Amino acid sequence: MQYFLCRYKKDTVEFKGVAIINNDLNYKFPNDNIYEMQCPVIYALDIVGQKWKLPIIWYLSTKDAIRYNELKRGVKDITNMMLIKSLQELEAHKLIIRTQYETIPPRVEYSLTERGRALLPALKELHNWGEEQKKLINQSKIIDET
Repeated sequence: MQYFLCRYKKDTVEFKGVAIINNDLNYKFPNDNIYEMQCPVIYALDIVGQKWKLPIIWYLSTKDAIRYNELKRGVKDITNMMLIKSLQELEAHKLIIRTQYETIPPRVEYSLTERGRALLPALKELHNWGEEQKKLINQSKIIDET
């Protein structure tokens, strides 16, 4: 079942039940039926929201090209099956490139595409937001203990 994070109304956008008033009068909200269109947030989360995809993307962002075994060691506790499946899905969405060299033994390297690198600033902002939330939770625990 798909949950809709984005619901559009004439003068507001509702995101997870929080209404955001449209102050930009030039912005036109879609007239489409929300049940027939796919929310961009849901679409993005469908692509990168699986448990292992974000750690793979983060690890790939650290170097230009990474071989399979190095990636397997860098992404802790991932199974071979899940790594292969996640890499295939990321490649299908054109977020990574798989380069196979015709050598003996065969060598395969993975790297982020420009499309994959374009995701990094959003992930950095999500990281910053998560850090702020962790601090707030820790502060509230300290206050509750006193």
